[in-house]
Amino acid sequence: MKIESVATARLLLYPLSVDEAERVVARESGPGDRWGEGYPGDGDVRANTGFLRGLAERGDPGPYRTYEIRLDGVAVGGIGFHGPPDEIGVATVGYGLVPSVRGKGYASEALRALLEIARTAGAAGVKGDADLDNPASHRVMEAAGMRCVAEDDELRHFYLGF
Repeated sequence: MKIESVATARLLLYPLSVDEAERVVARESGPGDRWGEGYPGDGDVRANTGFLRGLAERGDPGPYRTYEIRLDGVAVGGIGFHGPPDEIGVATVGYGLVPSVRGKGYASEALRALLEIARTAGAAGVKGDADLDNPASHRVMEAAGMRCVAEDDELRHFYLGF
């Protein structure tokens, strides 16, 4: 299934292929890869490992996959889904940026685009969470329109229904 890239005002969300995801997991760039300083991070490796495992177990997830966040053609982070929506239609999201581009609104911009991908693909809603000591991530989800719906000893949980 061919998944198209999604352009925002400043970014491109580029859907990763199996080969590209395998290179991210191995942290070995290939021909044509343009990776920013610090990419891929540990979160990118974990996300793409999960993406590849999901492919092997369930097949191609369509738009519910991992995407590189590209700024001026350079990968500066990743964003995506932890798999297809659950039994009630809710997809879980995750994201991360290299340190040099944080604090500029890129994560919220990318998350808004990812939320639109989920809405267009038919998800009933999207959820995400962040550690209590990560207020920057809380602000990202709030700026993208997600609302805090719960908090426990470790995490703040966010949700947006469609």
